Amino acid sequence: MLCIKILRHKAALVIEAIKATESILASDIVHGTLYLFTYKCQSSVVSGIKAGSVLYFEKNMAQQGDQMRENSSNSKRDKNDTHRAAEIDDDNPEMARLTRYNDGSVKLRNPNIELMDQDILYHLALGSGSHDLHEMFGDVKFVCMGGTPKRMETFAHFIMEEIGYKLPAGTQLQDISAFSYRYSMYKVGPVLSISHGMGVPSVGILLHELIKLMYHAKVKDPIFVRIGTCGGIGVEGGTVVITEDAYDGLLRNSYELAILGKIVHRPAILDKRLVRELKSLATHDDPYDTITGKTMCTYDFYEGQGRLDGAFCEFTETDKMAYLEKLRDFGVVNIEMECTIFAALTHYAGIKAAIICVTLLDRLKGDQVMAPKEVMNEWQQRPQILVSRLIKKHLAQMGHLKSLASTPSSIKSPRRFKLVQQESEAHE
Repeated sequence: MLCIKILRHKAALVIEAIKATESILASDIVHGTLYLFTYKCQSSVVSGIKAGSVLYFEKNMAQQGDQMRENSSNSKRDKNDTHRAAEIDDDNPEMARLTRYNDGSVKLRNPNIELMDQDILYHLALGSGSHDLHEMFGDVKFVCMGGTPKRMETFAHFIMEEIGYKLPAGTQLQDISAFSYRYSMYKVGPVLSISHGMGVPSVGILLHELIKLMYHAKVKDPIFVRIGTCGGIGVEGGTVVITEDAYDGLLRNSYELAILGKIVHRPAILDKRLVRELKSLATHDDPYDTITGKTMCTYDFYEGQGRLDGAFCEFTETDKMAYLEKLRDFGVVNIEMECTIFAALTHYAGIKAAIICVTLLDRLKGDQVMAPKEVMNEWQQRPQILVSRLIKKHLAQMGHLKSLASTPSSIKSPRRFKLVQQESEAHE
């Protein structure tokens, strides 16, 4: 087997010696280095390789070549890799291979990112060339997200007190993504608190960039949690709901996306063990119920959720109630607007994830949220309390409950830092 190692940011490299051999090119990307391997098969010609751009190949590969590459890839796994795969997904080691490096750090399912000189996360006002992302975020264990900037700023202060982290004297929490003017992000030691906006598109954009952020920061085995509000189906307001399965408006357990003119369905799967663990952290002393169940995601707050009080309505009260009863019979206990894409993208990335929401009303009893503001504010704290119990449990097990120490500047290039700010402001 011939192995050629190409360091990142080299100007160019063209391989000609391989042409004499009938071989197929496979790639295995690790942090900072691209390894190219050739395996003997029926036919393959490498026409050129340029570091920092897309790899171009001219190859006529038969099925035998596919099988040989897969067998060789499987043979590279060592005991540590197998153990790590078991930690990520006991039932799907192939998913672990696709989404994790041997040390547990996040691996992207997109080889193009490794070849880029700089990856600008426009909507977070961060960049891999302008910021030392590993220094800034390498210790992250939990990524918590919710709809509004104010809610997630409040959660950041709450979790800071809960886990006992102290900011250096004379400092305060800062919105890391303030220059994006889209999302707000706060970091409290190993916890990120981020607003995701409202609805599937907003959450999708954020998740793409957050997963890439985890990759650039070499974060190991993060847990993503969505903290939100919802409407209950036969569930009283103030009830905490932990999502077991996510469904769309047609009751499909998947997220539908059009890619290059073709419909793609990605399974909307959440970590069952995490669901059980969260449920076990609810106590009898809590003055409210914490339940698990199916959650339905819609693309709309009004017609998509069967509300009669939108600007448009072409169905009757009877139609609405029949639909809501159908949902309840199916096992749906709440409706919101983000669960399918959140579950699908985290699952596709191999990231453990959970959704915890509080109901603001029982939709079987009405459409309008009538609870007083102070009551709703208290209700919205309930999922946060449950998440804080999860975070404290895990940090205690890892021995990470300690005071937050000051960190050195994470700006690698002031010039590129300014460029990233300007790029983010330009993409409105």
